[in-house]
Amino acid sequence: MDIKLIPLTEDDREQFILDNQEAFNYGALEEFGCRDDHFEDGENIISRKTIEESIDSGEAYRIVLDGKKVGGIILKVDGDRGDLEILFVSPKAHSKGIGYAAWCEVEKMHPEVKIWETVTPYFEKRNIHFYVNRCGFHIVEFYNGHHPDPNNPDERDIPVDDQFPDGMFRFEKKI
Repeated sequence: MDIKLIPLTEDDREQFILDNQEAFNYGALEEFGCRDDHFEDGENIISRKTIEESIDSGEAYRIVLDGKKVGGIILKVDGDRGDLEILFVSPKAHSKGIGYAAWCEVEKMHPEVKIWETVTPYFEKRNIHFYVNRCGFHIVEFYNGHHPDPNNPDERDIPVDDQFPDGMFRFEKKI
């Protein structure tokens, strides 16, 4: 599989955001059917503001397979710690090993990172399977109404408990 991570360009930014929202909405709609209270801005699981803040403060890449854009990744790296902010694959390209191949590229790009971290909502069974069973992450924390995320940025419009009242898993991978 010829997967490449290509730095996001300004002229692709808008489509990256739309593709990201489509991929995450797909998971929620697959789990819950029609829209419900899990959507951050009423229409999307991840708001435009959240995606833009991640792009602006991290490293954003397009996942490209055989010359076609099939997903994206946003990372933040600080010394030997890395945060996988966002990883998405187009629903049309699911279950083909693209996400795993992209993750392997991330690890090659950042050999200095010894601990990777990410989060995903409790209902994203595909993501949970992917992080634990494919990529080697471990669930280390479960954020919920009784245990809120202490790192939830103040600038976020909506607290994590209002976004995902039933919880978010936090994962770590130690290299």
